[in-house]
Amino acid sequence: MIPAPRSMRLRDEKFKENIKRRGNVPIGKAGEHTDEPTLGKGLIFFFLFVVVGSSIVQVLRMFQTSVPNFK
Repeated sequence: MIPAPRSMRLRDEKFKENIKRRGNVPIGKAGEHTDEPTLGKGLIFFFLFVVVGSSIVQVLRMFQTSVPNFK
């Protein structure tokens, strides 16, 4: 069998070292994580305003078109 090239052998050794450290992750980026919502409050309020406003407009249009005009 032909021996593996040097770069491939080094990558393989580095991978094997990582396997031995499984579950022992240092507190780096994981320790800095905060549980903040991904959407801001302003964006949520804007979304609710658009949804509720459009439903109110739709109900008003429905009443406007369903009432017959008596002359």
